[in-house]
Amino acid sequence: MSMKHPVIAVTGSSGAGTSTVTNSFQHIFRREHINSAVIEGDSFHRYDREQMKHAIAEDEAAGRRPVTHFGPEGNLLEELETLFRVYGETGGGKRRYYLHNDEEAEPWGQKPGTFTPWEELAPETDLLYYEGLHGAVRTDAIDVGRHADLLVGVVPTVNLEWIQKIHRDTKARGYSLEAVTHTILRRMHDYVHYITPQFSRTHVNFQRVPVVDTSNPFIARDIPTLDESFVVIRFRNPKGVDFPYLLAMIHDSFMSRPNCLVVPGGKMELAIQLVLTPLVLQLMDRRKLDL
Repeated sequence: MSMKHPVIAVTGSSGAGTSTVTNSFQHIFRREHINSAVIEGDSFHRYDREQMKHAIAEDEAAGRRPVTHFGPEGNLLEELETLFRVYGETGGGKRRYYLHNDEEAEPWGQKPGTFTPWEELAPETDLLYYEGLHGAVRTDAIDVGRHADLLVGVVPTVNLEWIQKIHRDTKARGYSLEAVTHTILRRMHDYVHYITPQFSRTHVNFQRVPVVDTSNPFIARDIPTLDESFVVIRFRNPKGVDFPYLLAMIHDSFMSRPNCLVVPGGKMELAIQLVLTPLVLQLMDRRKLDL
């Protein structure tokens, strides 16, 4: 952790909806004139797309539990922890990009599903912003989250998470339902052991809870909308949180526990802005004192 070079990490699994929180952070950074170094978690996968397919097939043929993007075997977690630590100490570090599709790959002259070469971060950034699977991960060998100043979890109820993943992967990426279901099952061990525990370490969690029937996510025709949901916002340490202000600003919100605020789903982005802006400004104020 660092006063001069703060690190913000947003953690959520595939289909969780971390992009909504990232969009809100981008609005905050633009409004407050904050220059951020942005890191995508996919860039710290260990294997490119073809290598990953080969590694999975090899594990399955040998009767081993297959490698997944959720677990340590499929990722460069030591390098991710090093980036967080080095950025906190110096404001520098190394990054690369994962090229998801033809549009991203074309400027690099590479194939989709590959990584760009490692490069140094741009100098003189105000903070490091990470969005991915492992912002607060901890194993016997590494502890990524201890180097972050603000940890945010994005955690829809698990059936909603699966619905979102199924719809994204079948409609936008062309996978069959059977292939997506197989991926969910293959990842389950690592999901339980490496993804879920992170949300006990985050400072703030945003959990979307649908109020429509999602009991069988594998036959759901539509993704529940924000207006068909509530969002539970959990603060690990509620000390200093201005709950009366938040309740007044977000109509129809209420407290379900002393550290949990519940807001209508349609107010999710407003709530994210109201909750996260003061936390970001606190980091910037600390940074100015240390400069």
